[in-house]
Parts: sequence; C-alpha cells; structure tokens
Amino acid sequence: MSLTFFLKLYARFAGLMVLVMLLCVALFVGVNAVRSMAWHEHFPEPLMRWLIGDPDLNAPEHWLHAGYDFRILSPEEAGLEPVIMERLGYNQVVSLETGVGYRVLAQTDDGRVIQVRFPDLYRGVSEATAMITLRHLDSAMSADRATLAQQLADALAVDIRRVAEPESLPSDEVLEQVLRRGVVFFEDDSDDRGHVLMQLSDGELFRLDMAAPFDPWALPVIFLLVIAVGGVLAAVLVLALREVDNNLRMVESVVVRIARGEMGARVESGSGTLVSRLAASFNGMAEHIQRLVQVQREMIHAVSHELRTPVARIRFGVQMIESCEDEKKLEKQLEGIDGDIQELDELIDEILTYARLEQGGPVFSLQEASVTDLVRQVVSEQQLIRPALTIDADIDEGAEQWAMADIEPRYIHRAIQNLVGNAGRYAAGRVRVHCHIDEDNCRVDVEDDGPGIPEEDWEKVFTAFARLDDSRTRTSGGYGLGLSIVRRILYWHGGQAFVGRSEVLGGARFSLVWPRKKPVDSIV
Repeated sequence: MSLTFFLKLYARFAGLMVLVMLLCVALFVGVNAVRSMAWHEHFPEPLMRWLIGDPDLNAPEHWLHAGYDFRILSPEEAGLEPVIMERLGYNQVVSLETGVGYRVLAQTDDGRVIQVRFPDLYRGVSEATAMITLRHLDSAMSADRATLAQQLADALAVDIRRVAEPESLPSDEVLEQVLRRGVVFFEDDSDDRGHVLMQLSDGELFRLDMAAPFDPWALPVIFLLVIAVGGVLAAVLVLALREVDNNLRMVESVVVRIARGEMGARVESGSGTLVSRLAASFNGMAEHIQRLVQVQREMIHAVSHELRTPVARIRFGVQMIESCEDEKKLEKQLEGIDGDIQELDELIDEILTYARLEQGGPVFSLQEASVTDLVRQVVSEQQLIRPALTIDADIDEGAEQWAMADIEPRYIHRAIQNLVGNAGRYAAGRVRVHCHIDEDNCRVDVEDDGPGIPEEDWEKVFTAFARLDDSRTRTSGGYGLGLSIVRRILYWHGGQAFVGRSEVLGGARFSLVWPRKKPVDSIV
C-alpha cells in the first residue's frame, strides 16, 4: 500500500469519524433539548393540576407562599408572551427556565395564572408533593390513611407507602433529619429515583417515591444515536463500494475491449484509487500481451520472408538437378541445396531461441561460473572460425578476483558469441572483447574496426529481424535475430545490452552489463 493512498484513506476515515461525532453531538443536544423541555413540563403537571383544584388556593396564608414564591396572577400581571398564553389556554403546563431555577405556570378555569418557582425543579416538586401528601395524611384517621395514600398517589403520579419494616428504613442520617424537619428528600443507591421520607404528627412514617429524573442517556436516545451512526456508516460504505465497483467496471470494460481486439486499451487510474495497483498490474499485463502479439505478427511476417529465399533456392536447385547431366554441376547443386537446408536449420534454431526468450524466458538455472573463462572461450572459438581477423580478449587485472558470478553459462556464452560473431562480419581486421568485473557488476564490451552504426539506428539494431544493410544474401550472414536474443538474455539476467561507438577501434561497440550476484528466486 502506497503512503499517498494510506494518507488519503486515513484522512477520509478521520473525516468520517469527525462527521459521525458531530452528527451524534447535534442529535444528542437537539433531541435532549426537546426531551428536556417536555420532561420539565410533564413532571410538575400532576402537582400543578392538584393546585388548580385545591380549595385553599386563594388563601393568603397558603403554605406554598413561603418556600416556592407561589402566586396567582392575572394575564396582564403575568407578562407572558402570546405563545405562552396560548399554550396555557390549551390547558398545558409551561415550565420556563430562569437564571435561578424554573418558573412553572398553569391556568385556572377562570383565566388566572398560577406560578410556582423551584430552584431545583426535581427536588422542589418532590418536596411540594410530599408536603401535600403529609397535610392530607396527617388530617386523616389512621385507618383511612392507606386508602387516602393510594388516592393521593394516583392523583399526584407518585408511589406512597407506609414505612413499617426495619429493612425499609433509610439511613440514620435521613432519620435524624426527618425527626427535625418532618419531610426529607433523599436518594439511595438502589435506583436513580428521588425519595421523600415524611413523619406524621403521631410519628408514623410514609415514603414517597418520585418518578425518575430526566435521563439524557435514555434507551431511545442511545437507539437513535446507534441508528444515526449505522446509517452514516452504511451510506459511506455504499459510496465506497460504489467507487470500487465503478473502478472494477472500468477494468471490466477494458478487458472486453481487449477481448474484441483493441490491444491498445488501458485502464485509467490515479494513485489514490482503491484499485490503482490492480490497474497498474493489469496495464502491465496488457502491455506484455500487446507486445507478444506484435512480436508474433512480426515473426510470422519476417519468418515467411526469411524462408522464402532458401526455399526458392532449394526449388531452383532441384529443378536444375532434374536437367543436369554434368557430374560436377550436379555435385555443386547438391552442395548448394545442403547449404540452404543448413541455413533453414539455423534460422529455425534462431527463431525458436528468440521465441522462447521473448514469450516468458527460459527456466534459468543460475550457478557460479567464471565470466572471464567464458570470454576467453568465445574468443578462441571465434578466432578459429575467422582466422583472417585478429580477435583479442582484453580482461582487466582486477576482473579475475570477481570473475565468479551468478549466471546461466550457456546463455551468457550465446550472448557474447552473438556479439563477437556480429562484429566479425563487419570488422575490417580486428575485434576487441573487453571484460570488466567488480564486486557488484559484470561488463563485457565487444568492439570492432568496421564502419560502425549510425547513432539514429542504435536502438533499431535490437529489433527482431532488423538488418541495416537490407541484404538477404548468404554472404552477409544473419537473420536479424542475434542482437534481439542478446538483449533478451541480458533482460532475464537483470541487465541491459546497448550499442555505441568504439573510441579505441572506431567502429561499433556493443556492451553487456548485468549484476554479478542475483538471487535465484528473482528469476521468473
């Protein structure tokens, strides 16, 4: 995985996480704002409904005046916005947040507005509810308290029960406070609800259990957040898969085009796409296939052309034999036919070698062998074949120290032999084979004193079946495959073959360069 692709993917993932977090925060704040307003109006509603129906509501000494700023106001005195008044007219309880708590409002049947202020809404409503319960239970007979407690619990939406068993008693601190004050709000570890302990005038204890306070992490909120996160992730996943699918469809379309014969079709891909490596590999494969097809076409065309000349000579020789009566002429024709057959055999061998190297390469069996010995062997062999030339082996003094290299001796021998043979065909009288080897690389230069090669044709000479003189005679020699074979042999050794001008002899200089040590598993 490339660093650029990783950074882009990481940036997208980080952006997605930020987006999800912002969405969750927005949902959490927005939903809880609505839930909180609804809860703050629903929770005190039973108390406010009770106060509206309380016959002592108009008494100036009402017990709510002292602790909760209880007031009965006309609409004008209330100074409320029209929207609030409209909601009160619909018989709703309105809870307004102020700087010091909450202002809870409700409208009576005659249109007046009752107002109660609670510094802490949950605790204030709990204590006010407890005070109402205490006043009614304290004025009732002991036998009627259970029934009355149930009626009060239903009306005020709370749980009221007598505290009789020792195990149901709260802590000693709460008991001490209830002895002093008569009503104590407390919380315990058993649940998150608020509780109020009340002591009647005759010492009997009652416990009031309130509804649960506002919980911002209620299950519906968590469920909504999970749905939101899941929805965002699903949407991102769909977009990501759509991108991958589009890229794969692009590769598929190119495959179809190549199958129809459009060998030049390629996959366009940037470095940041998910399938960029697949596209690069596919394009490399397509390039290789296109080159193989091109090579095949060139070989078919060239082979048909190369075979035509010797086959024509053989046909002509056979025709001459049929009408030939002179023994010497007959023998000459037979020798010519034999030479043409030998030429065909050599051509077929060259074609098979080139095809094997071009279409995937031979199975190289690398072994340690002496490059300098191969150079001397080729020079001695070529000197015997071409006695009219002077073929020298110029080996650097330090080359013998690093002469042992990982090579396929048969193919390196073939490459050097092809170069020396090619130089011998064009040399005026001298061929020089220079060998330089160091710790890392091997280099063999084959130079001649012939006419050389024009610089514009340096790359062309390595093309299969290319011959700069365009001659097809037996005396010119070669089939235009020798240098192509050399370049492919060096390719499979991880090296290069190139041509230049000899500074020593003035003719052409062909150079072979490849790494001295190469792992066996790097050869395909």
